[in-house]
Amino acid sequence: MATRLAFLRAINLGAKRVFPKADIQRVVTSVGFEDVSTHINTGNVRFDTRMRSRPRIEMLLEQAFAADRGFDVPTITFSAAEFTDLAAEAQQISDEHQGLARHYVYLLKEPLGDEQRAAVEATRTEHGQMLVRGRAAHALLTPGYQNGTVDPLGAARLLGIATNRNLNVIQTLAAKWC
Repeated sequence: MATRLAFLRAINLGAKRVFPKADIQRVVTSVGFEDVSTHINTGNVRFDTRMRSRPRIEMLLEQAFAADRGFDVPTITFSAAEFTDLAAEAQQISDEHQGLARHYVYLLKEPLGDEQRAAVEATRTEHGQMLVRGRAAHALLTPGYQNGTVDPLGAARLLGIATNRNLNVIQTLAAKWC
């Protein structure tokens, strides 16, 4: 059995995309995954599986979520080892960029190509910068960025299917589940 972490995109953001934690756990269990748990109500899921194919796992979950909810729920998964490495790299990046107001980690369904990566990293402004590392894009926001702005650097539209978590959530999940 391998431990996987899943991150659901765009749930519980309004009245039309509600997906409570208990329902997420029920659906993930119903497709055969075991030892399912969630963390806060923003679509963070841990489960064990014998399946090895990340695309197949994501497709199975997305189909089950759509059938249960009636709307698409893009899902991004990582093995526990991948997520441990991602969390360590995120902390190192944060340590190398002292004085950040916020550090968000966009979890990517697929790695970016060279041109896409360059375009994302070119969104640097006085409010911060983006760094892409594997299937993670780091929004490093400096004091003075417009707090409350969903995408202050204008990079999210360039990432493909992605969802973000702040550095604290990334570290908490790595410590709790990996």
